[in-house]
Amino acid sequence: MSLRILDLDFDRNEIIVRHGKGDKDRHIMIPRTLICELKSHIENLRKIHKEDLKAGFGSVKLPQALSDKYQGGSKEFKWQWLFPQKNRWKNIQTGEEDRWHLDESLMQRAVKQAILEAGINKNASCHTFRHSFATHLLENGYDIRTIQELLATAM
Repeated sequence: MSLRILDLDFDRNEIIVRHGKGDKDRHIMIPRTLICELKSHIENLRKIHKEDLKAGFGSVKLPQALSDKYQGGSKEFKWQWLFPQKNRWKNIQTGEEDRWHLDESLMQRAVKQAILEAGINKNASCHTFRHSFATHLLENGYDIRTIQELLATAM
């Protein structure tokens, strides 16, 4: 949920997951079927960001080292969250208003609701997708080491 716009590389067809398991950056593929939707989503985010900037907001928190290095970077579009909260939050101490990324509990609830609505009568969760992903890769002939590397990214 904490991906940023710059973490998607459509030229290389990959997503960079920063500080994954073992504090490593991992590169995973973008499914071709999602590219158009992701590009459209990013254009919608660009509009929201422009509106936030006009209203005097539009910044996101950067890690301390990056905020020192890229002063003003917190308002650049590329640093914005790929999945931002709908509403801005206000820091009571500083008075700043920013957006944060969606909380993972929202995704977990949405998946649970989709499972119920789909009439699936098995235990399933977000974690189930990891197992399904691995199974499909095995069925398509990927070697176990590649699968382990891809799954290590998603932790």
